[in-house]
Amino acid sequence: MTVEERVANSPYPSGGLLEGKVAVITGAGVAEGIGATCAAVFVKEGAQVLTADISGGQVETAVALGPSVSPFRADVTREEDVEAMFAHALEVFGRVDILVNVAGNPGGRRGAEVTVEEFESLTSVHLLGTVLTNKHAVRTMLPTGGGAIVNFSSAAAFNVDGRISPAYSAAKAGVNAVTKAVAVQYGAQGIRANAVAPGFTLSRKNHAVPPEIMADLESRAALGRAGQPEEQAHVAAFLASDRASFVTGVIVPVDGGWSVKLA
Repeated sequence: MTVEERVANSPYPSGGLLEGKVAVITGAGVAEGIGATCAAVFVKEGAQVLTADISGGQVETAVALGPSVSPFRADVTREEDVEAMFAHALEVFGRVDILVNVAGNPGGRRGAEVTVEEFESLTSVHLLGTVLTNKHAVRTMLPTGGGAIVNFSSAAAFNVDGRISPAYSAAKAGVNAVTKAVAVQYGAQGIRANAVAPGFTLSRKNHAVPPEIMADLESRAALGRAGQPEEQAHVAAFLASDRASFVTGVIVPVDGGWSVKLA
């Protein structure tokens, strides 16, 4: 079953949470990934969506979701790409109300020590990408009275896990800090900023995890299972919606209780 079919057949009925909203979603080019699933959930909730990715897969996501979605190729580590992404959203939809920043690269351990290459790879996408997308989201939203930013962090930002790169954890901790800074600096101007911090989630890249590691990772959660991309996307939709109008500067663990068990 495709992401679109799973979302369409979700036991959670559409509440029109995002009716009339325009969202830019980065990292939306991987089928069964959190970004593409966010796009599907946001469309179901009534939003128009710009799907952005560096892979080319953003086009497939847009085609699958229909005429309310427009694709755009962007490298979130390049400011000119990010600026052009928001300009394209304005050209197509006339405004931007929401940024959902999912774009990232894998953070699995590469060795006993962090290398400069690993550090630069992870921080450029996760941290610099968050700084740039948030910066230009704010610039785009302020003239229309504000909007909502949802950054994707990680449960790895809260504590240490031996399977996760320290550079990845540090970059995601930086995402949390940027989120809080945007919330404080721009709250009075109508911009809310929050972050979702997923635990182990069965997005496409994690389907290939060896069974013994899969069992270990699932057991880390208090609920004893992995999450689904839809479970991340529904929380992002709430945070982006007007129902979360008094929620800002918050990092929400969507991890089945993983971070509760971290020591």
